Amino acid sequence: MNGAEALVRTLVGAEVDVCFANPGTSEMHFVVALDRVDGMRCVLCLAEGSVTGAADGYARMADKPASTLLHLGPGLANGLTNIHNARRGFTPMVNIVGEHATYHRPTTRRSLPTSRARRGPSRMGSTPRSAPRRWRRTRSRRSRRRAARRAKSRR
Repeated sequence: MNGAEALVRTLVGAEVDVCFANPGTSEMHFVVALDRVDGMRCVLCLAEGSVTGAADGYARMADKPASTLLHLGPGLANGLTNIHNARRGFTPMVNIVGEHATYHRPTTRRSLPTSRARRGPSRMGSTPRSAPRRWRRTRSRRSRRRAARRAKSRR
């Protein structure tokens, strides 16, 4: 059992039996856990607004809590309007928001732990494609300078 499955079992134990979801790639472990655990029904929705709106409506009509599964960032932001409406209406709703997987994050100086950020991206390999273009250009200049210094030192 992993953390996603433990969370689903906890929700089922708390009598939450429906999860409205619009998952991203980093929430796939939770989606698999929704399928494995008996007692939890997953309803996939096309947009985050419909996820939170459906959960709000279900919880109000069934008079029991509903859960949502949203992606971090734009996914959560798109659903905030209905989450606010549910909060104002005292609707019981459990919102589960995924985190970006570490292998999806760009490796830039700002995203590194402080110990690695001090060394900078020059020791980490190539600059990722998701980095801004000006960083990639700077990176290639550094590489060229470093290669020129190595060539001079070998002579």
